[in-house]
Amino acid sequence: MASLKKYNLEGEEVGEIVLPEMWAHKEVNAQMIKDYLVALRTNARQWSASTKTRAEVCHSGQKPHPQKGTGRARQGYLGAPQYKGGGRVFSPRPKFDQHVRINRKERKAVISHLLGEKIVADRVHVLSYVPQSAPKTQVAARFLRSLQLEGKRVLFLAGGASVDLDHWYKSVRNLPKVAQGLVSTCNGYDLALCSDIVVIESAVDGFISLLMGGN
Repeated sequence: MASLKKYNLEGEEVGEIVLPEMWAHKEVNAQMIKDYLVALRTNARQWSASTKTRAEVCHSGQKPHPQKGTGRARQGYLGAPQYKGGGRVFSPRPKFDQHVRINRKERKAVISHLLGEKIVADRVHVLSYVPQSAPKTQVAARFLRSLQLEGKRVLFLAGGASVDLDHWYKSVRNLPKVAQGLVSTCNGYDLALCSDIVVIESAVDGFISLLMGGN
C-alpha cells in the first residue's frame, strides 16, 4: 500500500497520507506520453508571428540605380529582400488555428502515469501548512533544504480554498527552479519537467482524484 509522507514547515515528518488501495501505477507507452506533451507545447503557441513580404513593405517604386552604365547588377525595387528594410522571404506568417486535439482518456492516463512514477520513486511529499503572518522566503528555503530538495526543480501544488496561501506564494516565488500551481490546472508537462512534487495538505483530496484519473 503506497503512502505519502507529511512534513511541517520545519521539515519534520509529522505523519503520512495513505493512498486508496484501488490505486495502481498505470503504465502507458512512451509514444502516448510523447504525443500528449507535443500537443501541449503546440497548443501553447500563439501562431501570430508575422513579417512583411516585398509586396507589403512601404518603399518608393523608383529604381535604386540606373539599369545600365554602372556595372552593377540590375535592381528594380528598394523593397526587395536583399536591401535593408526590404521584404522577407519564407519568413513567419500568421497561420490558421493549429490546435491539436488531446484525447481525454489519454490525457488522464498520462497524468496518472507521471504521478505514479513520482510516487514510486518517493518524489511526492505533503506539506502540513500553517498560515504565516508574513511572507518569509527563508522558511520556504529551509523547508526545501531539510528535504534535500534545494537546487532541484520542485512543483508546489495547492488547491484548498479554505487555507490562506497568499504569504506562501510570495515566499516561494523568488526561489530558483521552484514552480507553483493548482491541482485542478496541473498538466503533464509540469509533471514531466519537475523533479519532485510538494502537495499542500489541503489539496491532497484533489491530488488523489487526479491520481485516480479524475479532473
